[in-house]
Amino acid sequence: MKNFKAGKIISQGWYKSFQPETINKPFSIDNMALLELLGKADRELGRLDMYSNYIPNIDLFISMHVLKEATQSSKIEGTQTNIEEALLDKEDVPLDKRNDWEEVQNYIQAMETAITELDSLPFSSRLIRHTHKILMQGVRGEHKQPGSFRSSQNWIGGASINDASFVPPIHTSVIELMSDIELFVHNEEIHFPELLKIALIHYQFETIHPFLDGNGRVGRLLITLYLVSKGILKKPILYLSDFFERNRIHYYDNLMKVREKNDIVQWFKFFLVGVIETTKSGIDTFDAILKLQKETDIKTQTLRSRAANAQKVINFLYQKPMINAEKLSVITGLSSASSYKLIEDLVRLDILKEVTGAQRGRIYIFEQYIKLFR
Repeated sequence: MKNFKAGKIISQGWYKSFQPETINKPFSIDNMALLELLGKADRELGRLDMYSNYIPNIDLFISMHVLKEATQSSKIEGTQTNIEEALLDKEDVPLDKRNDWEEVQNYIQAMETAITELDSLPFSSRLIRHTHKILMQGVRGEHKQPGSFRSSQNWIGGASINDASFVPPIHTSVIELMSDIELFVHNEEIHFPELLKIALIHYQFETIHPFLDGNGRVGRLLITLYLVSKGILKKPILYLSDFFERNRIHYYDNLMKVREKNDIVQWFKFFLVGVIETTKSGIDTFDAILKLQKETDIKTQTLRSRAANAQKVINFLYQKPMINAEKLSVITGLSSASSYKLIEDLVRLDILKEVTGAQRGRIYIFEQYIKLFR
């Protein structure tokens, strides 16, 4: 993309900010290596999307994909909640870890709400702002204009704006730049590959940094929202935060390379490699889920009269692979004594594993299933 210009540095008096160019315009691609990567990414994404068609009850498994994305995306921002901790109920989370836990829960709620709202709302600034509002409610950053584009200058890195690693555009241009993204998303006269389009949108969003806090998490969340909104994915089953977190230095370096050298092609290549690796990993995970599901069904059938209730529990565990006796009673309608008996059976069959080591208030996990998402 020889015609791509990222923007320019503008003096704001006592500091300098980066003013990005608008992106709602035609671009041409003449890099064969990029086009080869694009073709491979499209093919792998198509393979992953096929699982939406032939995996029975695929919605059961999406919850864990979202939870993994929430923990990894939040980890990039410094939170330390792992998958097992994220599965806990609030009252079971230690007080010193509760803030991180709440940020992860907000991410899950923001993603699930945004996916639902796509049925009635287009991919738009309105949807982005509402998603941000949910993400920031009741957590660190809740006083930094949740749900509203910023009305003051922000910066990335450094103790002050003068030694910042990057200073986004001045706040008075945020609304116009975000409107430009929205126009680019819905401009049907511009023919540009959808994967490159969302890669460019993600770069531009992170460069604008339209909120005072939470930009990274919202920006990563937008990737999945875009793919679902365009019908490229039938279900929200692709999340790049794990790839970005494992390649964090390259992630930030490639974003800065665009701003400093107009090198959007290198960013595109990095993004597409992320799509390829993540889709392959997603396909392997779904294959492993199907294998585990088959093995688990065989085990539960040995319980004979209790098999039906065991299956109700298993279906719950695919969505939230952590349970206690009280929750099991609610799911099955069994008495307390019968619930404990069923739990004993599921532990014996190596489906459940007790993790507290306590005599009371025991918590059990579906460990083999959780392992697939670690």
